[in-house]
Amino acid sequence: MGIVNIDDDLHDQIRKASTVSCRSINAQAAFWIRIGMLCEMNPTQSFNEIIARELRAAGVVEPTARMAAA
Repeated sequence: MGIVNIDDDLHDQIRKASTVSCRSINAQAAFWIRIGMLCEMNPTQSFNEIIARELRAAGVVEPTARMAAA
């Protein structure tokens, strides 16, 4: 594991995003790096398509929609 030097403003943005995402600062940075790499490697897919694919690959199943009884 190495050390990555990033701009202070970017570090601040990562810290803020990690709070919203309930991730550690390192986990948030790793998420952004991973998704950024996947987006570059799959330029014809949208962010949502990439996330859906990764969730399926991890075994996450889409919940079935429940209709409220009238």
